[in-house]
Amino acid sequence: MKRLHLAVFFGGCSPEYSVSLESAAAVLRNLDQEKYRLIPIGITPEGEWYYYTGDVAKIAEDTWHRHSAACIPAVLSPDRKTKGLLLLTGGSIEQLRVDVALPILHGQNGEDGTIQGLIALAGIPLVGCDVLSSALCMDKARAHAMASAAGIAVPKSNTFNRSDSLDSMRTYARALGYPLFVKPVRAGSSYGVSAVWKESELEPAVSHAFQYDSEILLEEQIAGSEVGCAVIGRDTLTVGEIDEIELSGGFFDYTEKYTLKTAVIHVPARIEKSTSLRIQETAKALYRVMGCSGFARVDMFLTPENQIFFHEINTIPGFTEHSRFPGMMRAAGMPLPQLLETVIQEALQ
Repeated sequence: MKRLHLAVFFGGCSPEYSVSLESAAAVLRNLDQEKYRLIPIGITPEGEWYYYTGDVAKIAEDTWHRHSAACIPAVLSPDRKTKGLLLLTGGSIEQLRVDVALPILHGQNGEDGTIQGLIALAGIPLVGCDVLSSALCMDKARAHAMASAAGIAVPKSNTFNRSDSLDSMRTYARALGYPLFVKPVRAGSSYGVSAVWKESELEPAVSHAFQYDSEILLEEQIAGSEVGCAVIGRDTLTVGEIDEIELSGGFFDYTEKYTLKTAVIHVPARIEKSTSLRIQETAKALYRVMGCSGFARVDMFLTPENQIFFHEINTIPGFTEHSRFPGMMRAAGMPLPQLLETVIQEALQ
């Protein structure tokens, strides 16, 4: 059987570069190489593109780009006649066909619709969310506005930019009440996010958030626990088991997300079946409201009164063996190789 050419994009110009490397390595290890010719496309933090032909283990170690013999400069052509890569080798240009593209890029310049737009211009089937849904879900303020308009509860919040005064932020924070969160509007993996417990902590939190985006959110803290739901599909949706994050203190920041130093993730969540079903239905509703397709992880808050609040949607969630998204699907009976095959086939259809 003729193998399909599958391009997997990893790395990227994003603070979440290292997260992407681990996810992409796990994806590449779990793809069926008898069915697909794997074409790993690495993007360095400086924005250099390479067709990487070396050992997958070097990707997770972040030594992949140090092996020049395994890195061929490449670009994805937006010309639909090419429908693939242009490899820049020895002063000549070689074309490499791409049948389907799977971006495993987290955060800015990868999860926000940018790479999705280039893949769409090239006329290549895309695994995952399209340009609009990727951009919308990356923007916490606009995503919350869409969810609220659809009748789904969201935390109270307000958006500020660099031209807004700190005094105006203090005034809003007092009205909102402490503790609260300060977040970049467009960032992931909790980069730039701070829990603020008193007014003296507001200014450094605001400065920190502005390092990651030109707009920030001041958002109320929702009492309760964070829960998540994996969703795959386009017209007919499949959901994973609900997971629940148990924290010993603080919030689910970058360190806790990727080391689980004190946090524990329960799959299935320690909640009643009826509540799990409501969370799954809410996740599917949010997925459709944002126009998602392929796959996404929908994160929500569950209060002690069992009220559900929308948190955010990750259109390219973590794909390592210990990540939440594959963990929820595995608990529902779909291991990672089957999950990848399912979403790739959907994109090809």
